[in-house]
Amino acid sequence: MITALLLIPLAGALILALVPVGRRWAEGIALMAVLYEAALAVTALLRFEAGDRGMQLVEDHVWIADFVGDADARYHVAMDGLSLFMVLLTVVGMVGAVATASWAGRDRPRAYFGGLLVLESALILLFTAQDVILFYVGWELMMVPLYVLMGVWGGPERRRTTIQFVVYTLVGSLLMLVAIAVLGIQAGSFSVSGPDAIGRQDSVLLFLAFAAAFCIKAPLFPLHGWLPGAYRQSTPEVTALLSGVISKAGAYGLLRFALPIFPANAADLQVLFLLLALIGLIYASILAFRQPDARGVVAYSSVGQMCLIVIGIFALNDNGTTGAIFQMVNHGVVSLAAFLLIGLIELRTGTDSLRQLGGLANGNPRWNTVLLIAALWALAVPGSSTFVSELYVLVGAFQADAFVGVVASAAIVLAAMYMLRWYSAIAHGDNGPRVPAGTPDLRTGELGIAVPLVLVLLVLTAYPFGVMDRVEGTFDRLVAPAASASE
Repeated sequence: MITALLLIPLAGALILALVPVGRRWAEGIALMAVLYEAALAVTALLRFEAGDRGMQLVEDHVWIADFVGDADARYHVAMDGLSLFMVLLTVVGMVGAVATASWAGRDRPRAYFGGLLVLESALILLFTAQDVILFYVGWELMMVPLYVLMGVWGGPERRRTTIQFVVYTLVGSLLMLVAIAVLGIQAGSFSVSGPDAIGRQDSVLLFLAFAAAFCIKAPLFPLHGWLPGAYRQSTPEVTALLSGVISKAGAYGLLRFALPIFPANAADLQVLFLLLALIGLIYASILAFRQPDARGVVAYSSVGQMCLIVIGIFALNDNGTTGAIFQMVNHGVVSLAAFLLIGLIELRTGTDSLRQLGGLANGNPRWNTVLLIAALWALAVPGSSTFVSELYVLVGAFQADAFVGVVASAAIVLAAMYMLRWYSAIAHGDNGPRVPAGTPDLRTGELGIAVPLVLVLLVLTAYPFGVMDRVEGTFDRLVAPAASASE
């Protein structure tokens, strides 16, 4: 099952690379590949046993014998609830990205869609890998299409932005590579689950090397310097994937590798990470309110939400962990919806400047509905799925430290301010210079991009325990050792 999930996008990318097809065929091949991938991921969801706290759909074979000393590198992939929902988030995001790119008519479509398909395969590999070497392969493979997609199809400042992105990620990747090599030598294994698992290690330097790579990708304050440029200069669908899916790889790495392998070090540095996350949450929320463009608001909102997720992780308790994972799913879908909607707005108007927009919802009920839902779920209106996940994070924060809970609660209030400003500036008021009277409502093809994401948010709201029941036990397996060390 997981091998098929890895190979289908690669097969689609290979076909696009070797067969000189036209635009329509390239779009059709890419869309068929991601839809088939989504169907397989839904099959995995249906086969997943919610009461089983162990790894499922396991495939484990020796890949490279005695890779470092006596430690084998293994093709070891599997899913628990955390991996399952990160894979589902990936396939949902990729369907939206491919559909948006097709609607926008990106140039050099074979290369563009091929890059997206390779990116999907890399993300699924890193979200299912149970071997640190295999995870690192997925982590680095993810970067290659991202560099190309940003550097070739990005905005006018794409070269500077791509170089900045490369520098940040290269530093983190090299630190993690060194840490993996040392870890393999010391532990005699690269597996993080199964009978030959690495086990608990005690090294502040190795923990920080892993954490730095993951926090750059999340990103956690103050390692977010690459984000504003990357989110503004990338195409809307790549920005949506950066915010909705790729940022979750950082939080996933903390939960899957950093905390369970180095529990004592995570416990010792808990206060540092909570403090950085609190500062980042407040800082990003204030900057989001001051942004002059729609992308900027959602970009800094994403920084704040990832900091909130880190607070849930480093609360080191069950409520915080459950809330953080559920918020990863919720924020992923909300970010995908917000950035893809911004992309559709840019196709209509040629800008995302809030001063140039306005009145888009006047006489356009479809625009009004999808923009309002995206805004309400982003600000976690009571009753929404994001409200549930943020509430769990806040309960976990209060359990960890009352001060952390109070500050985080106050900072979340700022989300209502900047997201209502975002929605009002785009949807209401007088028609902006780029939104003339009579601007048409969402077309059928555009609804095909927006409506599935809205439906996912509604399903998560109607049945939040569909996620939380399946991530049950994540705390016991991954975070509990760090929680015990902190007591």
